[in-house]
Amino acid sequence: MGLRAAIEQNVKILEVYGDSALVIYQIRGDWEVKDSKLVKYNNLVAVLIKEFKEITFNYFPREENQLADALATLASTFKANRETEIMPLQISIYEVPAHCFSIEKEPDGRPWFHDILEYVKNQKYHGQANENNKRTIRRMAVGFVLDGDILYKRGKDQVLLRCVDTVEARKILEDVHEEIFGTHANGFTMAI
Repeated sequence: MGLRAAIEQNVKILEVYGDSALVIYQIRGDWEVKDSKLVKYNNLVAVLIKEFKEITFNYFPREENQLADALATLASTFKANRETEIMPLQISIYEVPAHCFSIEKEPDGRPWFHDILEYVKNQKYHGQANENNKRTIRRMAVGFVLDGDILYKRGKDQVLLRCVDTVEARKILEDVHEEIFGTHANGFTMAI
């Protein structure tokens, strides 16, 4: 419990932020504690509060608490005992969304799917293609569908995923992920 850790560290002035309105308002006394399971918890907190010179409890909405949620998720992914040395976590804040850095640029300026598109559209290979490259392109092309000039990759669930270049991918990712209301789709939902 965080209050006990603060007491052990001899903290006398503490600001507590929580994303559960129920817990924060009950501890502050704004709401009555009705659940029998929470009464003991509330009584314990009341005892611990007496150890502080000044303590405040503040409600912090969950949608504004993304960093704490991410850290809690990270902490829940591994177990550590007291003997394990845990390295400090360094957090960097970028001006642009981090997912934009994961889009690779095509070295020749063509989209990553250019060779597949040419094969599906015209049954042609690029000039330097050897027999192994041709066989690979033919095998890969089976999973793609052409609709007009737009190439789609057929997903495992038969959903068609539109193939896009880096510029379009960056625009889509920014539209989908920016702001707190953005979708947090996994890799199977979106393929770049």
